[in-house]
Amino acid sequence: MEESHLEDLFTKGVNALENDHIYLALSCFEQAAYLEKSPLCCSYLGYCLAKVRAQYPDAISLCKEALATDPANSLHYLHLGRVYVMAGQRNKALAILRQGLQCEENSSLLRELTLLGERKDPLFPGLARSHPLNKYLGIALRKLGTR
Repeated sequence: MEESHLEDLFTKGVNALENDHIYLALSCFEQAAYLEKSPLCCSYLGYCLAKVRAQYPDAISLCKEALATDPANSLHYLHLGRVYVMAGQRNKALAILRQGLQCEENSSLLRELTLLGERKDPLFPGLARSHPLNKYLGIALRKLGTR
């Protein structure tokens, strides 16, 4: 009985997350984690904690725990990458998402990487990225198609 209840909670949480009912998903994953702390449940719970409550350190530790337990599942990389993006740690997010792609080809990982994009090095590395020479010359060269 308890195992079927756990599966129902988890399925309900995933469906809620897919339909952007993030508060319902968080509630389901919290209850499921209370019953059994599986790697997949920890990963989803970490993502929901970051999205709803902005509890980034807790979310990152949950996602890392899931990743350490089950490193072959690309969903853990996806959730950890998204949490890093929400926490403002873009470089870590890019590294984790790339690691996930090496583990398993996943269209969601590719989509996240595409959305994040990669910035090219500044034209003048000695100047700040926001310096007008780097900023406007970079924009002009990109429009000309030479960068």
